[in-house]
Amino acid sequence: MSETIIRAGDGTFTMVNVFQVEPDKQQELAEVLTESADRFIRHRPGCISVNILTSLDGSRVTYLAQWQSKRDIKATMSDPDVQVGRDKAAKLAKPDPHAYTVFSVHHPES
Repeated sequence: MSETIIRAGDGTFTMVNVFQVEPDKQQELAEVLTESADRFIRHRPGCISVNILTSLDGSRVTYLAQWQSKRDIKATMSDPDVQVGRDKAAKLAKPDPHAYTVFSVHHPES
């Protein structure tokens, strides 16, 4: 089983897209993003992981995807199949995507 691992300085890139969504549309949006991730994105070259998070108050869905390079992100976003999922999501909520690198990670002492 693979896991999402977040490390500083490992050279990966993280795409974070926070969607503002009406609470009655949160489930549908999460399902659209999940379907796209499962059918298309996770199979793309350079994809490390995709995580879909839903806020407890129902007002947000956060899409967090890890990639080996910015080039992999760009290539994936230009894939017509991925664009269909992105367009469906944008009809349900306002996206706010940004690419990141990990600056630091902190864990409690054991």
